[in-house]
Amino acid sequence: MHPQPPAPHTSPPAPPASPPAAPPASAPVPPASAQPLAVARPASAEPAPVARLVAVLTPLGWGTLAGAVVLYAAGFVLGYPEPVVLATGAVLALVTALAWTAPKPRLEVHREVTPLKVPRGDAAVAVLHVTNLGGRSLSGLRAQDRIGPSEHTIDLPRLPKGAARTVSYPLPTGTRGEIPVGPLVLVRADPFGLTRRIREYGLPATLLVRPRTVPLPVPPSGKAHHLEGPASDNAPAGTVTFHTLREYVVGDDLRHIHWRSSARTGTLMVRQLIDASLPTTTVLLDTRVLTEPAVDAAASAAVAAARAGFPVRVLTGEGPVADTKTDADSVLDRLALVRPGTSGVTEALRMARGGGALVLVTGDPAEAGRAAGARRRFDRVICVYVGPAPAPAGPPGVTVVPITSLDELPMAWGAR
Repeated sequence: MHPQPPAPHTSPPAPPASPPAAPPASAPVPPASAQPLAVARPASAEPAPVARLVAVLTPLGWGTLAGAVVLYAAGFVLGYPEPVVLATGAVLALVTALAWTAPKPRLEVHREVTPLKVPRGDAAVAVLHVTNLGGRSLSGLRAQDRIGPSEHTIDLPRLPKGAARTVSYPLPTGTRGEIPVGPLVLVRADPFGLTRRIREYGLPATLLVRPRTVPLPVPPSGKAHHLEGPASDNAPAGTVTFHTLREYVVGDDLRHIHWRSSARTGTLMVRQLIDASLPTTTVLLDTRVLTEPAVDAAASAAVAAARAGFPVRVLTGEGPVADTKTDADSVLDRLALVRPGTSGVTEALRMARGGGALVLVTGDPAEAGRAAGARRRFDRVICVYVGPAPAPAGPPGVTVVPITSLDELPMAWGAR
């Protein structure tokens, strides 16, 4: 009996091919405010998720290619050599253009916006640094930076091997608010304009255009407030109360160190105290007919109080804008984003906490009369009327400060 030959080995059927995995989602882009710089990695490094490299034909290049095809067809159909010669010349031009832009340039690109926060009308610039890390010279480079709704184009000079170039260009600051800057695009085109290579570099930045301010004295509250607190043993440490913990800086009173928090964090932490007896300045901005001088006047009054160390509240008819102890920068940042509204200030005036000084900034003459109703709840009421003359007459207990531009505010403020 002959042994049976071994059965041929059959591999199990291969499982069906799984569909290709979806490409990983791009990492979320951090807020522009947290990205002051737009930095690009050199081409030799792994490209950033937002970097994009494209080599394409320009409209002129596509037209040249289409014309070459038509000329070739006409030459072969009609039997004339001239169209074929012209088509060959067009093809050679396209090949030359592709050879010009095909090599990947090794560049290090760094763009920064300075300053990131600027008063309206002041100068702000973008500074672009480009370094050629490759082994040959580069020419035909053009940078395109989107600034708000428009696009700014910068022609870069020739870059020899290892050379660096720095160019700067102004940014528009005539409009208050956030102005997005970027993404920065670097374009390399051939001399004929037939092809180009495009690459995005880095992340966008955000330029914050704040209101303009002028120095003003803090409006007196009309009551005597003792900065040392009342001389009474009933209130611990007078009227100085705990506000928050912060890191120790040279010059802080060692008695304010919070040892338990310092042991837990490994860093010296001190208690920050505030004087609760300080009068609060409430600034109420009417946004129904919003003008830039009105926003500037509100910012000037709020910043004057904050920088003097007094608590500040900024309100509009739409709701609260800022409520801070002494942070003038926070007030300016919030007022930079204020937009026209539809709600009047009557309800906001009624709901505002009393005490201290009230500064109402409005372009409506009737609001000066309505502010008289708040006189009993505030120590002093000032109405800054921003509009054409004549200024409205202030009711008893309300000081009217009429202005038509911000430059008139210091003199008009001091005269009252």
